[in-house]
Amino acid sequence: MIENLKGVHETVNFKENTNIRLYDNDKTEDYPIHWHTPLEIIMPLENDYTIIHNHHIITLHPKEIIYISSGALHTLKAPPHGRRIIFQAECALLHKIKELESILSFLPSILVITPETLPSIHDKLYALIMEIRDEYFTDSALTEASIYARLLEIFVLIGRNHTQNFETFESSTAKQKEYTEKFLSICGYINDHCTEDLTLDYVSGLAGFSKYHFTRLFKQFTNVSFYKYVNQKRIAYAETLLIDPQMSITEVALHSGFSSPSAFIRMFKMLKSCTPTEFRHMYHL
Repeated sequence: MIENLKGVHETVNFKENTNIRLYDNDKTEDYPIHWHTPLEIIMPLENDYTIIHNHHIITLHPKEIIYISSGALHTLKAPPHGRRIIFQAECALLHKIKELESILSFLPSILVITPETLPSIHDKLYALIMEIRDEYFTDSALTEASIYARLLEIFVLIGRNHTQNFETFESSTAKQKEYTEKFLSICGYINDHCTEDLTLDYVSGLAGFSKYHFTRLFKQFTNVSFYKYVNQKRIAYAETLLIDPQMSITEVALHSGFSSPSAFIRMFKMLKSCTPTEFRHMYHL
């Protein structure tokens, strides 16, 4: 069961003196719609497991993996019999690594990893999750550090798989590497300055590309347009401000880089499927 649920917000009970929690779970229990600050990784071991996100039903088969990002609303449904690993970890540490923060920032809220979708790394990811489970239940020193080392390896594999599939207009390996590093840096810059007046002209110039060239490469690298990426970062920042009930919606909008409350509300609803007020209400239920 979810141990601490207030409205739809789950406060995770981490293992004592750590920022991680893992369940080797065989409960025939459904978990209602909820969200939490830690990231979550789920992998069935026996029988299927169902996750519902934004009205999309995702059925995982044994050894298939799902990554659920911080703040994503989701529901879990268990079969009559089965077993799965449910792992949660505070992700603030990961965001302190600039390259990794850039990778995490354009991963979807829900990422399903199967032998078919990511054949080159699925077996390695499966093995790392099993190692995390085994490590979690040992009494060894530095268990948390060991688990975070494996979690970092998981995201490095996912990130490298993504960047290796990044197609540029240059054929040389050296140029591909240069472009990948440049766009990781650009994403990091946007993450840090998203509340400022960032324009396509300015950022493409900062990257050293024409607007046309930059627009195509940025979309290939992040899977979203430049302005959508900027707005996603602004909305993510706004979510942290909305937790404070003393800040008005107008103040949140302006502090998050939006020109008006109406533009903020419109973009928030487009990306989060609820208004800022509804989001705030969910958090404080």
